[in-house]
Amino acid sequence: MSQLTLLISLSSFFIAHLFVSGVVSTTFKIENKCDYTVWPGILSSADAPALSTTGFSLQKGESKTITAPASWGGRLWGRTYCSEDSAGKFSCVTGDCGSGKLECSGSGAAPPATLAEFKLDGYGGMDYFDVSLVDGYNLPLLVVPQGGSGQNCTSTGCVVDLNGACPSELKVTSTDGNSVACKSACEAFGSPQYCCNGAYGTPDTCKPSSYSEIFKNACPHAYSYAYDDKTSTFTCASADYQITFCPSPTTSQKASQGQNTENTNTSSNTPLINSTMVYEGALNQNGASPSMKGNVLGSHVIAGIVSFTVAIWQLGQLF
Repeated sequence: MSQLTLLISLSSFFIAHLFVSGVVSTTFKIENKCDYTVWPGILSSADAPALSTTGFSLQKGESKTITAPASWGGRLWGRTYCSEDSAGKFSCVTGDCGSGKLECSGSGAAPPATLAEFKLDGYGGMDYFDVSLVDGYNLPLLVVPQGGSGQNCTSTGCVVDLNGACPSELKVTSTDGNSVACKSACEAFGSPQYCCNGAYGTPDTCKPSSYSEIFKNACPHAYSYAYDDKTSTFTCASADYQITFCPSPTTSQKASQGQNTENTNTSSNTPLINSTMVYEGALNQNGASPSMKGNVLGSHVIAGIVSFTVAIWQLGQLF
């Protein structure tokens, strides 16, 4: 009988684990579709646990999946033009986190850098996420929810090449003269009206500038300045996320018109920036429908219950 009791206890633990494992973690699939190597960096918020990695390398076409625990918050970005000197110090021309190593180990990105920001399981049990150009821009980035639900559960990002369209006073160039990043006006000039601090530290006093509007016109759903909340924050319930550097321009969200676009492999009516197509959002590229994730979890739970019930019944016949 003690064996039967032990098996029942183990089955209860297993079933509970199945339920819990479906709701306490979120996966991020990070993919590099750029024609060059990108070194992602990750910074957890002060009140959030560190993830399994804070920095790694992605060659062209490579991807990496990491898991974040419930209520995790933080930001992710791509570093470019990275190298290691003769002394073993690692550094990057854009997005460098200053750790001197591949891992950022608690350090954030030096601007300018395109940021993907997350707060999982926040107010109302929703994930909050955005793509921010408040600290400038260094490469295209797209965030696509996978299997989530909610009225504002849609993809966001900035997938146009802003380096080519960057004003000269904001432009960051490499040693060979190539444009590799675009500063924010705050970073370039340090003025309170651009940084939204001092007398300009409220939504009423800090307004979009001609510089932030360059970013906003190119990427309507990305943060362009500190108080650009209304069109730049998105929410999902029970989603995983795909984060893509230099995503392929295959679908259009028609973000500037505020229209929803069904699944499609064509692009039309998209705005132009310097003759470059802007594919904003890529709505409904989800790998699963909002209900699929729950259905898959449910099927695993039911299968586990049935298996253990049968095992318990069979063992019970022996006593």
